[in-house]
Amino acid sequence: MTSVPNQITSRKVTFKGSLGDELAARLDVPDGPVRAYALFAHCFTCSKDIFAAARISTALAARGIAVLRFDFTGLGMSGGDFGNTNFSSNVGDLVAAANFLRATYQAPTLLVGHSLGGTAVLAAADEIPEAVAVATIGAPADAEHVKHNFADRLADIGRDGEAEVKLVGRTFRIKKQFLLDVEGHRLEDKIAHLHKALIIFHAPLDNLVGIDNATKIFLAARHPKSFVSLDKADHLLTRHEDATYVAEVLSAWSTRYLPEAQTEASPVAFDGTVHVADTHVGNYQQRITLGAHQIISDVARDRGGMDEGASPHDILLGALGACTAMTIRMYAERKGWQVNEISVALRRDLVAAQGEGTAKVEVITRDIMLRGPLDAEMREKLLGIANKCPVHQTLMNKDKRIDTRLVDPA
Repeated sequence: MTSVPNQITSRKVTFKGSLGDELAARLDVPDGPVRAYALFAHCFTCSKDIFAAARISTALAARGIAVLRFDFTGLGMSGGDFGNTNFSSNVGDLVAAANFLRATYQAPTLLVGHSLGGTAVLAAADEIPEAVAVATIGAPADAEHVKHNFADRLADIGRDGEAEVKLVGRTFRIKKQFLLDVEGHRLEDKIAHLHKALIIFHAPLDNLVGIDNATKIFLAARHPKSFVSLDKADHLLTRHEDATYVAEVLSAWSTRYLPEAQTEASPVAFDGTVHVADTHVGNYQQRITLGAHQIISDVARDRGGMDEGASPHDILLGALGACTAMTIRMYAERKGWQVNEISVALRRDLVAAQGEGTAKVEVITRDIMLRGPLDAEMREKLLGIANKCPVHQTLMNKDKRIDTRLVDPA
């Protein structure tokens, strides 16, 4: 059994789309052997950085599958006018993305599409011969389904040639050519002749793209094909547990069809430099990398985060607690004292400073529990040793300083 990398790097890249515009993309790659490349297509009028796209892409990358996710023409950070796009240009953007991967890295073997992006990957799959597996998430069975998003403006578009429509809180210009284009795309034959493994994710309670769409895709497809019900998920997978579930199932399913990783990742030597970078999941989540090890830091949901990792202050308390326990253990071993268990509980509070009016002072309370055949003198000595732990010394050192500087991007 081979191990999979659990560290990833997210790179910003660009390439030319089907209409000649510069498209903004993000390539999530494992910091180790890449077993395969995947292409992710986001939902209608969304962007590559929507939570579901970011979560699924980074989960695949953590399992050794590099993922390219990009903004379709006229959306997100990509160039071009959305009003000039249509379903055919979206399919063309997908093919252009595959061409970019093929020329720069390696052709994608896995195609993933969310909502209309799922319909687009079904349409584009036969133009990407290297792809061996396709996954759709809440996808319409036909491109024409997208018209329900602006059904109240169809008459205006037909009469005037275009109209402004409000979608997910933003205004978009839809032209008549867009309607004519989606009406011309029937995917049943393409799905029947996909010749690739297919997995369909769909929520029975999806009120934007009904479950009947998943049924149509499944019935049209030939084996190997799989269906996964998303239970109570909404169309955009806004609950992080739903997006995480899709990512985990998709990662496991894809291993049946993708090649094994060629080599096991070599251990990463730690040179003393701690690296912190955005995970591009949520608003504030950070990945802390220390050589071969990683820690995820986040903030609570009531502060705009996703609560998927310890806060920076919590990590600081954890570092002090771990260092305290290690220092006590090392000292006790040198002395030959038997300590069966050491536990440390820490909390951080702001308390009123004596004689300072309303001023507050930060206090860290550290409770140490020692279990073992220790007399009162031993316990008192070990308590004093706690203050000798290096992290404690760093926090209390009045001569410490932090030098901060800006560096150029790599």
